[in-house]
Amino acid sequence: MKHTTQYVVNGNETMSALEKTLSSQLHLVGTQVGLSPWVHIDQKTIDRFAILTKDMQFIHINPKRAAVETPFGGTVAHGFLTLSFASHFIVEAMAPLPYAIMNLNSGFDTIRFLNPVLSGSNIRGLFTLKDVTQRSETQLRFVFHMTIEIEGKDRPALVADWINTAVFPALE
Repeated sequence: MKHTTQYVVNGNETMSALEKTLSSQLHLVGTQVGLSPWVHIDQKTIDRFAILTKDMQFIHINPKRAAVETPFGGTVAHGFLTLSFASHFIVEAMAPLPYAIMNLNSGFDTIRFLNPVLSGSNIRGLFTLKDVTQRSETQLRFVFHMTIEIEGKDRPALVADWINTAVFPALE
């Protein structure tokens, strides 16, 4: 499939797809741009993550011991399990950018784990566009302030500044 990379009006070239996207996104800086549906975090999910990452600490996988020996009253999800839902949340919360070929995870400026996610909790992602800049003729850099909320809690599970790169077709 050939990608359209430039707009033409009355025979004159106007903005590229990247430039048009940048222009449309700049006015959104500082605003909430996405909110995902809730995802249920059960003990089975926590146990699978523990096995996959080899993080078998009792606070995650032993409900009886965690109920007695921790202030949480039961098991809690790994912080990295909670963070790993970021990709799912952003896909659920935001429409794909028109004409972008792909989006790349470029890392985080900050991540803070603020509140444990108890087994049986529901979490979701809230995204605020913090910044958008052009990196090259084919790339836009987005910084989202992401909050992963816990249903029924005032304090979120985590907050992070997440960097993503949207890649557009090269100009022909």
